[in-house]
Amino acid sequence: MHIELLMLALSVILGLVQIVLPAWGPVSSRGLRWALGPRDEVFPPVSGISGRLGRALRNFLETFPLFAAALLAVMASGRTDALSILGAELYFWARLFYVPVYAIGIAGLRTLIWLVSILGIVLILLVLL
Repeated sequence: MHIELLMLALSVILGLVQIVLPAWGPVSSRGLRWALGPRDEVFPPVSGISGRLGRALRNFLETFPLFAAALLAVMASGRTDALSILGAELYFWARLFYVPVYAIGIAGLRTLIWLVSILGIVLILLVLL
C-alpha cells in the first residue's frame, strides 16, 4: 500500500473519531432521552471541551476534502514521490495533534499545527503542478 493511501485511510479514521468525540458532551449534559429524541428543543451551543471538539471537527471537514482531492489526483496521475509522501504525512500528523491541542485550548500552538496541515496540502499540490 502506498504511504499516501495509508495517510488517507488514517485521516478518514481520524474524521470518524472526531465525529464521535464532540457528541459525548451534549449527551452527558442533556441526557440520553434528548440524544434519542427529535431534538426539537433549542439549547445554547455546547461550550468547553465538547464545543472545542465540535469546532475542531468543523475545521477538519473544511480541510479534508482538499487533502483527499489533491492526494487522489496525485495518486491517479502516478506522480507520487517523496514530496507527496511528506505532504500526506504532515497533513495527517498535524490533524491528529490538532484535536487534543484544540480540546485543551492552546490557541497559538493550535494555529501553528493548522498551518502545518495546510503546508501538507500545498506540498501535495506542488507535485501536481
